[in-house]
Amino acid sequence: MIIETKRLLLREMNDNDLDMFFKEFGDKENMRFYPYAFDKVHVQRWINTNIERYRVFGLGLWAVCLKESGEMIGDCGITMQNINGTILPEIGYHIRSDKQHNGYAKEAAVSVKDWGFANTLFKILFSYMKASNIASVKQLKLW
Repeated sequence: MIIETKRLLLREMNDNDLDMFFKEFGDKENMRFYPYAFDKVHVQRWINTNIERYRVFGLGLWAVCLKESGEMIGDCGITMQNINGTILPEIGYHIRSDKQHNGYAKEAAVSVKDWGFANTLFKILFSYMKASNIASVKQLKLW
């Protein structure tokens, strides 16, 4: 486990998460702000990329699980992203559509922000999304 909050556990992804992440990333509605929903091959690449990020950077996107049940409901973490031509640390998250609007994204993102400042040398963390992603834009203003 990487982070524990009141309701959530954030842990490293592993190959056993493929089916649960496919529920999230294969859902066209959940991926409406991406160019496309993922097939299982793309989901496996997503998991593999994050496992490599843990090895290289000591961080990445982590599986977000409900503390009470252990059910995985999304991902959240810090990745190095190209933002306007500069590689910067970015907090990103995805919460499965049936678990959205419960405050999980904010709870996970705030805990990742706090973890990032306590456990890395980053003095600033970024987050970006499409302007049409109103829910995420509102969340960003809250943290």
